[in-house]
Amino acid sequence: MNQKTISLKKKKSIWQLAKEGIIDGGPSMCQFAITSACNARCGFCNFAVDKMPIEQRQYVTLEEAKQASEILYKNGVYFIIYVGGEPMLHPNLTEIITHASSIGMAPMLVTNASLLTKEKIDELATTGLVSVIISIDATEIDKHEENRGLRGVCQRIKTANEHFKNYNISTTASVTMSRLIDDYSQLPSFLKSLGFDSVTFSYPLTTLASSYLGYADSNLVDYTKEELLDRFEAVKALKKEFHVVNPTASIEDMQRHLKGETEKFGCLGGWKFFYLDWFLNLYRCHNWAEPMCHITEFDGSQRIKDNCTACMMDCYRDSSVMQHIAVSVSDGVQALRRGNIKQAFTHWFNHNNLISVRSVLEEAKWLKKL
Repeated sequence: MNQKTISLKKKKSIWQLAKEGIIDGGPSMCQFAITSACNARCGFCNFAVDKMPIEQRQYVTLEEAKQASEILYKNGVYFIIYVGGEPMLHPNLTEIITHASSIGMAPMLVTNASLLTKEKIDELATTGLVSVIISIDATEIDKHEENRGLRGVCQRIKTANEHFKNYNISTTASVTMSRLIDDYSQLPSFLKSLGFDSVTFSYPLTTLASSYLGYADSNLVDYTKEELLDRFEAVKALKKEFHVVNPTASIEDMQRHLKGETEKFGCLGGWKFFYLDWFLNLYRCHNWAEPMCHITEFDGSQRIKDNCTACMMDCYRDSSVMQHIAVSVSDGVQALRRGNIKQAFTHWFNHNNLISVRSVLEEAKWLKKL
């Protein structure tokens, strides 16, 4: 029995999660940018080491990270995803993840994998880490490594995937939709060669309103509406050959977004999903200009639920589709408690609930790894 197995005994059971789903729409998630520093040179990202001055690089302290996780968990945030910049540059990453796991959270990590040595993986395996998301930019080694400015990183990714499997820690490729990929049908063979069995697509971003810098005014991600619609079709077609984590219903909503049509699902950013930056400012999402509050002020009263469809942030929009059913059930229960039977049935017998359930079933293979 490895340390991860021991740590996971502290995690919530499926019955606890189901109960939370009925009462308050299920557990929440927060993306925590513990540093703005990065060691890569991605052309479509303003975190790039050659774009950000050294004096602007920020890191949360270990004590700040611990306090933040405790406040988030107290407010129903179960999944915490450590991002950057490159979060593995943080000198206290192991301690940060260990603490989050020890209080009952399910920690996840997003990384470019350049610092994933066998020794580091052995260390991370003792923390309670449940999943790792690794960035991939192309269908060829040279293209990916040239964009990242990280020579030899593909071999490191392949080796890391092998080691993580030994610890039963799931890994997923995260592919930014960019002009570095000409033919999406070539992705499955490349990803399999690196040891992946699932992929999530990050939708191209040329601007963001929050402090997050994972975007750039670059021709790599500057698509016309028609070009992007075609690429969404390519991603949908890819599902026949490889496990794509983005639900089909969410992709189709993004196509409606591009066409200016009414979308089926509003975003739960600010209600169930959050972004916390290195200054400990809590935002409803990466694309909101003003933070909700400082993390030390967060008590749940700042939550926002308005079915926003302002952007196409995949990590928020995809999750919103899958959690829609849990929130609908919860909303119906709350309406019933208020004596409003008609409103309760409106929440429960909504056609989008069935689409949401189908999306959960579509991604069940990936979700059960968390």
